Parts: sequence; structure tokens; C-alpha cells
Amino acid sequence: MFLDQFHRVEEGRVRITAEQASRFAKQMAGDYNPIHDPDARRFCVPGDLLFSLLLAKFGLSQCMTIRFCGMVGNDVPLIFEALEEPDENGVSLLVRDEAGKVYLTVERSGDTTHDEEVVANFTRQYIAFSGRNFPHFLQPLMLEKGVMFNPARPLVIYDSMGFCFERLDIADLHLDFVRSSLEVNGKRGDTLLEFGIHDGEQCIGSGSKKLVVSGLRDYCAETMDAFVESFEALKREAEA
Repeated sequence: MFLDQFHRVEEGRVRITAEQASRFAKQMAGDYNPIHDPDARRFCVPGDLLFSLLLAKFGLSQCMTIRFCGMVGNDVPLIFEALEEPDENGVSLLVRDEAGKVYLTVERSGDTTHDEEVVANFTRQYIAFSGRNFPHFLQPLMLEKGVMFNPARPLVIYDSMGFCFERLDIADLHLDFVRSSLEVNGKRGDTLLEFGIHDGEQCIGSGSKKLVVSGLRDYCAETMDAFVESFEALKREAEA
């Protein structure tokens, strides 16, 4: 499985090192958010890696809502758990540590497929879409709203995502960007990225991803242009 290189399992616990998490972010998602650098002061494992491992273990359901509740650090032993019955909030799957701290919850409904090809294809498609957060989606939104994050500490946090399929018998799955929006509340911004799910030319579902951008300030084109150029240079260097 393509995810094997980004985690290991010991005594029934999933463990992800900072180096594995960083490689996943860069190689699979093209995500160069400094928060995923191994030596980052506030390092965290990418939410998309946790989500991908969860799909590989429990399958892809027709409707899923995923909420990210905390930041997973380096090499934390994780338990991927399926509840016997959904809890009072409708949660049926979760990722937690041995102390009981929950990092991710899932509400799901409808049919579920464990077809490895379908699950892996959706996983790759979503990771590719999700990894385009910055600058592709976020920078034009910030320019439009006249705000930007602190370039010295760009804090962009994965809040939640969800999707629904009309059916799961899919021959030619691909995701397409639909629209994006940014709602500014003081120094915080809520970003929504929406996508369509297609089987060939037929739309068979939709989904969205929510990001929280903190530490907003007035937009400075010179500063942001320099930050984007630095970001793109890192990406070109890594891909060379």
C-alpha cells in the first residue's frame, strides 16, 4: 500500500515520525506548510495522512464528515477505533492516543466500500486537491479580502472536511474544484474549499474542506509576493 512508507504499526498502535509526516506532506500533497517540517516548534502530522490511514483501515462510506480535534506530534502511538454504536454526536470512528485524547472524529452513513482500488484512488485524488491550499486557493482569497497571515508564523489549521457520494461503484473517479470562500472575523478567517466528485463525465457527489487561518493582518502585496516566491522555490527544489 502506498501509505506504508508514511507510518508503522507497533503493538497495534499506529506511529508516524516527523520525517514520515513531512515526506507525506511534500511528496503526496505538495504541501509545504512549515507546521509539517520535522524541526517546527509546533510540528503536527498532516490531517490528510490521518484521514488516509483511516480510510485504508475502515473503508470509504457514501457520506463522511471528518473533524480534526487536535495536533498529533512526532511518533505518538495512535489508536484507530471503530465504536460499536455511534455516540451522542453521531461519531462512529475516531483516532486517539493511549491517554484518551481524541485527534480526529468521523460521522458516516450509507454504504461502505473496502475496494482497495476505489479507496486508494479517492485518497490520492483528495490529497492532491487538498494539498493545493496555498498559494493556489488561499492567496487569491486573502488578496480579495485585503488580509493575510503572519508570514513569520503562517498558521493555517485544518478544521474539518466532508463529502457525499450518490454511489460507490465508480470506474473513473476524479475530483474537480467548484468554488472557494473566505469569511473574516477579526484576526481569524474561515476558508471553505468545495469540490465535485465525478465518475467520468457524471457528477456523483460533492464535498468541502474547511481551514482556519489565524493571526490575520492587512494584506501587503510585496510581503505576500516574497512569501509565495519562497514557497514555490522550496517546492521546485524538493521536486528537482
